[in-house]
Amino acid sequence: MKLKISSIFLLVAVVSLSAFTTIKPVTYTVDAAKSTITWIGKKVTGSHNGTISLQSGTLNVDGKKVTGGTFTIDMNSIKDADGSAKLEGHLKADDFFGTAKFPTATFVITKVTGADANLTVTGNLTIKGITKPLSFPASVTVNTDGTVSALAGKITVDRTKYDIRYGSKSFFDSIGDKAIDDNFEIGVKLVAKK
Repeated sequence: MKLKISSIFLLVAVVSLSAFTTIKPVTYTVDAAKSTITWIGKKVTGSHNGTISLQSGTLNVDGKKVTGGTFTIDMNSIKDADGSAKLEGHLKADDFFGTAKFPTATFVITKVTGADANLTVTGNLTIKGITKPLSFPASVTVNTDGTVSALAGKITVDRTKYDIRYGSKSFFDSIGDKAIDDNFEIGVKLVAKK
């Protein structure tokens, strides 16, 4: 009888302890006003850069580890740093991002490996209705004020995978010095809160 009661107490203790050690991921909402996305596009004769706005986003955090997230980018918010309305209009046109038909792009995190400042984020990027996998280095910090900061300084995206072929030497051999690099770079700084 004593063995049976001891076994029951042991079972209750194990169940109780396991309840305290299980931490559910917490969903943080990205503060779009405090977050930034920058872009750089290069061509043979130079480059252009600017910003684009995050419409919304969430980060799933388990303790101090990011386990997932979803982000929506407002493609109509694309801005050229030099203020060229002509360039902004062209980037919104059908031969680039086609923002009239595809007003948003999304990124969904599927896996995060590493720790703290040495993370590799993997997910699915959707541009113009086309979804492709994408991985990049990042760092995430859980701050003392309860916010989460995430930084990805250089995310390289091959635009031709999303049917953006304008000025691509991969598709137009005779384009010469009017060629635009197939890759563009994005830099992301996120601030998220519970």
